[in-house]
Amino acid sequence: MTDPTNFRGQVEREETTLAISMKYSSHEARLWLMPGMLVRGSDDGRAALAPPGLHLYIPRPVSQPAPAPASGGGKKRPPDGPDFKDSLNLPRTEFPMRADLARREPGLLAEWAEARLYERILEARKDAPTFVLHDGPPYANGHIHYGHILNKVLKDVVVKARTMAGFRCRYLPGWDCHGLPIDLAVERELGDKRRAMSPAEFIEACRAYALRQVEVQSKEFQRLGVFGEFDRPYLTLSPGYEATIVRAIGEFARRGHLYKGRKPVYWCVTDRTALAEAEIEYKDHTSPSIYVAFPWAEASERLGAGLEGLEVSLVIYTTTPWTLPANLGICVHPELEYVALVYGKRALVVAKVLAQAVRTACGLGAPEREVPVTVPDRGRARHPWIERDSLVMYGAHVTADMGTGLVHTAPGHGTDDFKIGQQYGLETYCPVLDDGRFAADVERYGGLLTREANPKIVEDLHASGRLLSPPDARLSHAYPHCWRCKHPVMFRATPQWFAAVDRFRQTALDEIERTRWIPDWGKNRIRGMIEARPDWCLSRQRVWGVPIPAFSCRRCGESTLDPDAIEHVAKLFEKEGIGAWWSRPASELLPPGGLACRGCGGRELEPERNIVDVWFESGVSWAAVCEGVPGLDVPVDLYLEGSDQHRGWFHTALLTGVAMRDRAPFKAVLTHGFVLDDQGRPYSKSEIEKARREGRKIEYIPPDDVLKEQGAEILRLWAASEDFSSDVRYSRGHLTQLGETYRKVRNTARYLISNLYDFSPDTDAVPIAKLGWLDRFALRRLAECSRAVRRAYDDYELHVAVRLLVELCTTDLSALYLDVIKDRLYCDAARSRSRRAAQTVCYEIGRQLATLLAPILVFTSEEIWRHLPRRKDDPSSVHIALWSDSLALEDDADESAAHAQFLALRPKVNKALEAFRAQKHHQLEARLTISPTADDRAWLRPLADALPDLFIVSQTVIDDHDADETEVRIEAAAGKKCPRCWKWSETASGDARCAELCSRCAGALGAPGGVK
Repeated sequence: MTDPTNFRGQVEREETTLAISMKYSSHEARLWLMPGMLVRGSDDGRAALAPPGLHLYIPRPVSQPAPAPASGGGKKRPPDGPDFKDSLNLPRTEFPMRADLARREPGLLAEWAEARLYERILEARKDAPTFVLHDGPPYANGHIHYGHILNKVLKDVVVKARTMAGFRCRYLPGWDCHGLPIDLAVERELGDKRRAMSPAEFIEACRAYALRQVEVQSKEFQRLGVFGEFDRPYLTLSPGYEATIVRAIGEFARRGHLYKGRKPVYWCVTDRTALAEAEIEYKDHTSPSIYVAFPWAEASERLGAGLEGLEVSLVIYTTTPWTLPANLGICVHPELEYVALVYGKRALVVAKVLAQAVRTACGLGAPEREVPVTVPDRGRARHPWIERDSLVMYGAHVTADMGTGLVHTAPGHGTDDFKIGQQYGLETYCPVLDDGRFAADVERYGGLLTREANPKIVEDLHASGRLLSPPDARLSHAYPHCWRCKHPVMFRATPQWFAAVDRFRQTALDEIERTRWIPDWGKNRIRGMIEARPDWCLSRQRVWGVPIPAFSCRRCGESTLDPDAIEHVAKLFEKEGIGAWWSRPASELLPPGGLACRGCGGRELEPERNIVDVWFESGVSWAAVCEGVPGLDVPVDLYLEGSDQHRGWFHTALLTGVAMRDRAPFKAVLTHGFVLDDQGRPYSKSEIEKARREGRKIEYIPPDDVLKEQGAEILRLWAASEDFSSDVRYSRGHLTQLGETYRKVRNTARYLISNLYDFSPDTDAVPIAKLGWLDRFALRRLAECSRAVRRAYDDYELHVAVRLLVELCTTDLSALYLDVIKDRLYCDAARSRSRRAAQTVCYEIGRQLATLLAPILVFTSEEIWRHLPRRKDDPSSVHIALWSDSLALEDDADESAAHAQFLALRPKVNKALEAFRAQKHHQLEARLTISPTADDRAWLRPLADALPDLFIVSQTVIDDHDADETEVRIEAAAGKKCPRCWKWSETASGDARCAELCSRCAGALGAPGGVK
């Protein structure tokens, strides 16, 4: 209705039927509704249970008398004839139109748990081929967020789809339980109590906290309808898993992949521990921007002619003044051209290509002259304030894109610095302690935090004349921050355990090529990371984690990783967990007979206090969970996580797999994007809180609110309907659109079910050879959709599967087939072949809809299944069922071509009917005349008797003469209207009950001579 404000209506309740009188402008209608019916009205007061998506149409003038309803009628007899309502096969069903998901879903979950549905699914597939999706462990810390929801729903859809395709799919959920986030959370909970606790006591507190978090997240994941072995998940804190981690370290050591060295690593001063690459995030940071002169310590002639008598300095650029106390060298590129900019008695050496940029940054005017110089390898400059030389070194890592072309080098504070320092024999000097303070013996700045020393160093350089740039110069740039505390990190050389990645890098690159990456850009992304990654720093300086089972010698300090000791510790952890490392004496941690130092042979060894990187722990989950386990063996079929895991779990699983077994632990890797709001901003609690602190208005819908108001089904539909190969959008508007989509699907299912109340697929189904032309058309479209949806599931294009299923409901079904067959469903004899044929197709559509939707709409598909008629061998739950083909149709090119021509002609007929209805006519008052081309005549003629039903008119005529282009025209139908079906006919049946009944309706009522 175009103007709902001009609509007036009155409702009467008559037992189980509602009679509604309506007036709209100058039109009125009377509709009869069953409870919960979706109604389409008509121009003469007729109401029908309409397919979803069709509207209420009430254009009858007031002056026109209201005839009897032929479908959905009420109890009162219209004045113009008998009421045949009770003779119609009106739809009826207990399948509720209102989903009420928030209330129904928990009830279904409870039923499934009591019936042990997941175990029954596995039992039903006990002899089937396996498909393994290995769950990447989320961190056991806090309630789930939208990233969790997207990830877990996608995994569940994949597992359910493979299950319904005939595979046996165990889904074993897991949690990452060790590491810094839990460590810090427990410290905050304990407060001052932490100081009085032993490491073993603190470990138990962390374990208890982690288990509480696992329980919270487990319930929240199950509330989403995720099936799996939640009563026996894998946890990295379980003793068996901890023992596997120790044995994995032992395998690295046995293969020669581990070494202990002093080299720069990312260091978090706040948490006082080394960090992995995956624990770093880059954020904007403002740093000092300084150009510093290092006096040349040798004769100027070594640099070239023309510098005699001048004070020559090599100029470096840095944004980290605090690293200057650790400077031991200056790197230059052997192929760059260098010049000395001469200002009076002073000469400043820079790369020629950067000279102008240096002059601008330092406020220098044009030099008196530029003198070409050659900076010699192993030449010497002087530190700006410390009495030591700074060695000149040739390094290919030096670039000319910024700075001066001469790179300040502190081997204890940078990766390239360390590498070139090793090449030139420099000490890995790091004067910064764990807490970010300079050691006491550091000249001028001992005891200061690096952030406190920064301005003092700049001030002192300025006072000494060594600072060439303004002392207040600043640079805003991306800088590494700790992913947990959000503070800037530093590169700092400390003794750590490293995995020598070069030993297995090529194997990893080969395995990347053998793996399927979804989407395929993931391959290039992880390949670039593996090609460029340095050695893997495995050690961390905390308590809550699996100890690296190394022992250090009290006499010489040498560290030892011994295979026998490692296996002894692993067995100990299997019994007692990691607390044993901190509570037992060294003699009990060592194997029987003790262990000799590999350096000096001494036997007084003590356990080291390093734990392994948590990314190593989760990286070896394939070994702890899947390897050697029936139904879960390695390599698994699929890893599925967010795109950040190319440098996280995918990365570490690949490295541990090739380092330990010479192969990747997976066959395919699927990546999904991040959740963003409708403005493209990260949609997470932390980002929302940050925005609110900054005064920006931003909406966040807590997941629990959605579950309480709309249910989990909407969240599942959201996760599956988005193209997750890129970032995924989420907002209240998205939820509204998804709600409309869901209703279309649900209403379609309800309409199908409501017409099957007297149908049994085992006894009433019509053989395919006896189905009508349109029925076969519907089955063909259904089969095409089914194949396409299953292909989309196989290709992990879940959004395509959703789109195809919604189109099936709204286009092929509601707007065509279900609209056409209403007449025979309602008006043909209940057991007639024509009605049973329509029911057969409705059943096949309903069954396919239930099973194809089951991986996504896990609750709704179960509802549909419970209300559909059952075959004798059907399982009680849709989730135990298998996908199956609809009734098999043989290829028929002529019939398929006719179907296509029908679809092409239908819009032209509908346009003509629309104009006819606009003249205040009902569609069934129409007589359709078709003037076809020769090609159209070929398919129209065999369907002559069926055309009125196909186009939903009372009569059709095919002209005898071929036209150049098929044309249609509409006129009033001849004869009289049947009071039961409302079709117009020129021949009355003569039935005694009503002379004006058509022969079809008379036959349906059992009259002699009637058409049944």
